[in-house]
Amino acid sequence: MKLYLVPTPVGNLGDMTYRAVEVLRGVDLILAEDTRTSRVLMQHYDISTPLQSYHIFNEHQTLDGVIGRLQSGMDIALVTDAGTPGISDPGFLIVREAVRQGIEVECLPGATAFVPALVDSALPCDRFVFEGFLPHKKGRQTRLQSLAAETRTTVIYESPHRLVKLLEQLMEVAEEERQVSVSREISKVHAETVRGSLKEVHDYFASKEVRGEIVVVLAGIDN
Repeated sequence: MKLYLVPTPVGNLGDMTYRAVEVLRGVDLILAEDTRTSRVLMQHYDISTPLQSYHIFNEHQTLDGVIGRLQSGMDIALVTDAGTPGISDPGFLIVREAVRQGIEVECLPGATAFVPALVDSALPCDRFVFEGFLPHKKGRQTRLQSLAAETRTTVIYESPHRLVKLLEQLMEVAEEERQVSVSREISKVHAETVRGSLKEVHDYFASKEVRGEIVVVLAGIDN
């Protein structure tokens, strides 16, 4: 019995690793955040392993059943729609419970959106803090103020329709000249990274329709 956490491409399907394909073909069951999304990937790599839905809205209810299957001797893989499970996606709960129950867990190396965005930002990446998605309401302003005082490079995930608002809020708590990098559609055909001051990057995106998954990389206060 073994639980595998398998990263999947954040954009280009060619970013899938050989080993990830082998594991997904060899396990007894694949837990997928969205089976419709994952089925496209499985068909692309001729993977016929059964899929079961496992996402943020049902992970508490299905957790015991999955653990039971692992304890019965099954090998199970967890995938999300894109990237590495557990990074701003389901994964933590099942890993914690599997470890508690003495079940072997292995996370394969692979795609994660924030790594290429961080390296591509041209901002210091020897020390950084990953914030993921900021709270939408309660605690958001406090978090933004703490980021304004952060000396390390900060990585933030954001949805396309909230990007401009986030940049506006960052300008309210930090200097407009604070350097920032915004990457979207990583590894896809229309991949783009825009670098500059908060004001410059805000003005760039404010004038157009923003699409794709967004990674914002903010310079530390001393950078």
